[in-house]
Amino acid sequence: MRPFMDSVPPARAAIVAAALIAAAPSARGAEPSVPYVPTPQDVVERMLKIARVGPQDYLIDLGSGDGRIVVTAAKQFGARGFGVDLNPERIREGNENARRQGVTDRVAFYQRNLFETDLSEATVITMYLLPRVNMELRPKLLALKPGTRIVSHDFSMEDWKPDTHVTVDTPGKWGGTGGKSDIYFWVVPARVAGTWRWELTIAGKPVSYQATLEQRFQVVTGQGQAGGRAVKLQNIRLAGGELRFAFAAEVNGHDLRHEFTGRVDGERIAGTVSVSGPRVQGEQEWSAQRGGKGAARAAPGVAG
Repeated sequence: MRPFMDSVPPARAAIVAAALIAAAPSARGAEPSVPYVPTPQDVVERMLKIARVGPQDYLIDLGSGDGRIVVTAAKQFGARGFGVDLNPERIREGNENARRQGVTDRVAFYQRNLFETDLSEATVITMYLLPRVNMELRPKLLALKPGTRIVSHDFSMEDWKPDTHVTVDTPGKWGGTGGKSDIYFWVVPARVAGTWRWELTIAGKPVSYQATLEQRFQVVTGQGQAGGRAVKLQNIRLAGGELRFAFAAEVNGHDLRHEFTGRVDGERIAGTVSVSGPRVQGEQEWSAQRGGKGAARAAPGVAG
């Protein structure tokens, strides 16, 4: 929740930006010397709703200020978590805020460099940081477990396009003069680039398949093969660790629509595939191996 630049009147924007750049010569160095301006409470609540925070979540706030994001996540949404900030006064405020709201059993605040903070427990990361800090953090965020949710106030991560981006009116912004806030939301994608191979049983006979995927963050493209014939992959969607795609192919003399859903786990994808055609239809388990050969078990209803 470290706010480095809010929406300000145009005449002041260039001055504010220049001051912030001068005050932050290195994201990994000392705490930038800028006035502390808290994220408005209505933006905090909207951020947590967009990130779908709930009792099952562990939230880490990078640049936690007076702790309001972590405290709100615990008080209103039942989450656990902690915040980090380099300013000891902000840590004191965060702990006092948690005490007043009765959530000290679920939240904590640490005086700590955000780049040195272990984020592996997080299911949700919140932040309000300079664009250059977002970009320095980006490799660390992308290395988190697939499905980890990230929500940022006002600043994006350049060519890693958000899964959701909303702009909201914020009356309490910039000392109460008002403005707009941008909220950016991402889900950390699994790494799926490469060639995946598997088999299905169609009309009682085994068929070999493969898909060669290319990936740019959560955007996936690729080509496939079914029974040695090229197929066009359609409707490819990667959401965290869940991969979906479909294609039409002629296999074992049948024109079939294949619709795959799978969970990525390292070098393996496992899930189900729905196969449908005039004389063949049903669902079976599906398992693919990256660079190897997977196998699937036929399920009732998949027959010729």
